[in-house]
Amino acid sequence: MVLHTRELDKSAYATKQMTTAKTVGAVSSEAAEWYAIDWQAVHQNVRRLQVRIVKATKAGRWNRVKSLQRLLTHSYSSKVLAVRRVTENTGKKTPGVDQVIWKTPEDKIRAVHALKSRGYQSQPLRRVYIPKSDGKTMRPLGIPMVIS
Repeated sequence: MVLHTRELDKSAYATKQMTTAKTVGAVSSEAAEWYAIDWQAVHQNVRRLQVRIVKATKAGRWNRVKSLQRLLTHSYSSKVLAVRRVTENTGKKTPGVDQVIWKTPEDKIRAVHALKSRGYQSQPLRRVYIPKSDGKTMRPLGIPMVIS
């Protein structure tokens, strides 16, 4: 019995091609890159690394924990997921100190490529006062910048 990995009428080249998101109109390559992300695979990659970190922590393998944390923070999947969580939540229209909002897919993918661990300096929070539930007093809210 012989198992075939492709149908007889398709060429080997056609079966090896990866499917990408179909776009309409003129779209930049950065936008196409954002739309082509397989979010299910991204979530699985990040989740798998997080589970490995938890197991190593429970086992007391601290060198392993450190190496897995570095792997997670430097992985493309975690960077993409971080940008998505920041730009697609309920506070996505609120700018930080720098007054920058990432609206377009081009902005989002540029942010992913700009995320680097070296040379990062945290910026001060933007302080906004919002009313408490009683409506009489105000409470402070700190809004961070998305990136420096």
